[in-house]
Amino acid sequence: MNTVKLNAYAKLNLTLDIVGEKDGYHMLDSLAVTVDIFDRVVIKKRKDSLVSVTMHGMGSESIPPEENNAQRAGEAFVARFGTQGADITIYKNIPIGAGLGGSSADAAAVIAGMGRLFSVSDATSLKDLADSLGSDTGYLLSGGLVRMRGRGEIVEPLPFRRLHLLILAPKGSVLTAACYREYDRMRAEKGARTEQAVQQMKNNPAMAARFFGNDLFPAAKALNPDVGVALAELESFSPLGASMTGSGSAAFALFETRELVEWAKSRYRGKFRPIATKSIDPKEKRTLKSPFALAEGEGE
Repeated sequence: MNTVKLNAYAKLNLTLDIVGEKDGYHMLDSLAVTVDIFDRVVIKKRKDSLVSVTMHGMGSESIPPEENNAQRAGEAFVARFGTQGADITIYKNIPIGAGLGGSSADAAAVIAGMGRLFSVSDATSLKDLADSLGSDTGYLLSGGLVRMRGRGEIVEPLPFRRLHLLILAPKGSVLTAACYREYDRMRAEKGARTEQAVQQMKNNPAMAARFFGNDLFPAAKALNPDVGVALAELESFSPLGASMTGSGSAAFALFETRELVEWAKSRYRGKFRPIATKSIDPKEKRTLKSPFALAEGEGE
């Protein structure tokens, strides 16, 4: 195998509680799920140890290599496992700077794909490498419905639930570091919703939606007022629950059925990009080593 093609799935933080600080980092407790929005990642072996990344779409062409998580992931993989390098092409579809985990998903897909190309199958080592690259990256190696704690490296898989969602993605982003600084400046009140949402999600997702929320929302709204507008517009459709994902700027709403999502999308008249989607568990769709990998015969 000289080439592998993968999907890098976005995620939503259905809840996000900040529960303390440790070693200069905010500690989180979050109910998260991957959704059927993805970047396309193509990885080809090189004969040397170099890694090149080419981006297409969503304005990603202007991302400097030193700031590209996919580039960092490829170089870190080569350094950790002593393999050859790779030429990586990423076709972006996940909105950038929206809290949907696009850069982390790309990094996770690079690690998973290079693992396949170079027969590195030690799941613990791959997870450790992914965790070193970003708070969501280790989780996005496998995806699904999970509870994440710590900096995001503690991942507890939960029974998968099919969720029907509408996302509104403002064009303006919210920088994660700036959002946390604003959160600290505001001394915003901490929530404690994740435990309740997790327990309800196991039996009744509609009840779990009552506990959706994000401690970073006031800070993100202060930095980008469109965050508040997007959430208010979603709430006007009376969903089961709604919140902001990550540090923004995207907001989402949960509806009981796919038809209700499409109904809300068809009637939306605001200025933001509406995206109808559903939760997805990559592991259910694939039986290969990489949960991102395509079915047999689709790799080259």
